[in-house]
Amino acid sequence: MAELLVPKLNNNDTEYVLTDWLVDDGTPVTAGDPVAVVETSKAAEELEATASGPLRHALAAGAVCRPGERIAAIDDGTEPAPAVASPQGADAAGQLVTQPARQLMDELGVTAAEVAALGRAVVRREHVAALRPGGTAVSAPAAAPVAAGRGTAPPPAVDDGSGGTRVELPRVQRGVARAVELSHRTIPAAYTVVRMDLGPALAYAKRVTREVRRPVGAGELFVREVALLHADFPRFFASVEGSTALLADAPHIGVTVDLGEGLFVPCVRDAAGLSIGEIATRLMKFRVAATTGSFREHDLTGANFTVTLHTDADVVLAVPFVLPGTVCALAVTAPSDGSPANIGLAYDHRLINGREATLFLHALKTSMERLA
Repeated sequence: MAELLVPKLNNNDTEYVLTDWLVDDGTPVTAGDPVAVVETSKAAEELEATASGPLRHALAAGAVCRPGERIAAIDDGTEPAPAVASPQGADAAGQLVTQPARQLMDELGVTAAEVAALGRAVVRREHVAALRPGGTAVSAPAAAPVAAGRGTAPPPAVDDGSGGTRVELPRVQRGVARAVELSHRTIPAAYTVVRMDLGPALAYAKRVTREVRRPVGAGELFVREVALLHADFPRFFASVEGSTALLADAPHIGVTVDLGEGLFVPCVRDAAGLSIGEIATRLMKFRVAATTGSFREHDLTGANFTVTLHTDADVVLAVPFVLPGTVCALAVTAPSDGSPANIGLAYDHRLINGREATLFLHALKTSMERLA
């Protein structure tokens, strides 16, 4: 008997949602076949069978699962497969209600009909609590449609009885919130800003756009120029482990993408070894993935340096947070009316000091202003 366990997909989430089974319970599968889809706060990831044989579900679609948890067993003939219990907590309509949520339903007198009216695949304790703000019943809103590629319905708004409205954060934003909270709690960050004349660089980008037939802008240029500084500033691409720095073999640059569907930070791996056209192609694919919700977890992990892009000309200064597992985040603002742009570096002060940050920014300024 083989087990299908949930892998650890990222450092920000402690639990995921098993959104879909791709094969029915009891169906024979072959090792390597995609059999289930697990959704994190940012992406949907297919899980593959670890062996060949009949697959038995241990959890229902819509259930919450955690890294290391068994979600299925596969009878590969090596030994008798243990019985897999039927998914617990799912009602007749397929809605999964967690045990803490059921306990609170009993305490507050929330009915199954009220919970069903939420239209949620997974009902947690906080969803039940929202039905009894101030000890009074609240009419549940009609079920909202499931967003394409997301796997969960948009959260309902609930009148909290105090003149305000409580709206649960979307899954993507909850992932951002966890990363921000962890960053501010564990990383003593500092910030340094320099002014750069990006006029010649942007003129260069326009010419290159015509040559490579891909959109090239400040983001693409900064990804390349930052990556090329890896050899001279290796600690800026490192991570901190206690009192030591773990240096990276290559620069993997995370780039912020926010097109209204949430903040994503996909990773351009080994960016120093890519041409500007290849970088432009990857960033274009990331923008498409952000609009369609088609990121895979592999796209969103592995960065050891972050470039945050702020394209509104009215934004003259931005202070990014340093992603957990990295030590630097570069804030790129758009130049306004031909004036110099303010380019800032947030950095982990445990590993990088102010003078080193200034030297890095001056090196970056020199390389960007020489582009022509």
